[in-house]
Amino acid sequence: MSQSPHLRLLNAFELRCGERPVDLPMSARRLLAFLALRGCPTERVHVAGALWLDVSEERANANLRSALWRLRRPGHRVVESRGTRLALAAHMRVDVHRAEGQARRLIADAEPRPLRLDALELEGELLPGWYEDWVLLERERFRQLALHGLEALGERLVAAGRYAEAADVALCAVAREPLRESAHRLLIRVHLAEGNRSEALRGYRIFSELTERQLGVPPSPELRSLVGGMAEV
Repeated sequence: MSQSPHLRLLNAFELRCGERPVDLPMSARRLLAFLALRGCPTERVHVAGALWLDVSEERANANLRSALWRLRRPGHRVVESRGTRLALAAHMRVDVHRAEGQARRLIADAEPRPLRLDALELEGELLPGWYEDWVLLERERFRQLALHGLEALGERLVAAGRYAEAADVALCAVAREPLRESAHRLLIRVHLAEGNRSEALRGYRIFSELTERQLGVPPSPELRSLVGGMAEV
């Protein structure tokens, strides 16, 4: 039995049918990505209008028909037509859907599987190099969800005494958003849990200098209280 098609949207666009990557024109890529990120059946007229804003309705509908034709894969259906609506085929596997599910389970403290960092997709960026409005909105939504998921994972790793892994996760969150105080707070908490007071103080000072330079504001009282008793900060 052939494997279900797999759509990758994190860090790059790629469609695989079985083990074989499928080369697609940009119009077909945009259509697949749009339907995947919508996550529900969408009216054809809305799809055409969203993807081809700068042409007439007739031309947009023609572009949509052409993109759909290019997505016809022998033995693999990747798009379903339901009357006047289009949707990603139900059997399609999409990496960002899996990552979002993992993040939500971590945030809800309902992740049933062992904590495995090698399986994390929360570090990925959604469709880098794509700058259409519908992509930018979804990219930011995923970024925020992923950051919350990373922080929730870091907290669970700290509670489990897995400090090296917790520090790695915290640093991933910091790298994704250097000005995010909650990510720095997690990293400082990891250092304190390990007994590395000098590392915690160093992390505080790095963040304090960054926020003063970039935003002109000091760290919050909550963050200052973590290190306030160790030295003059």
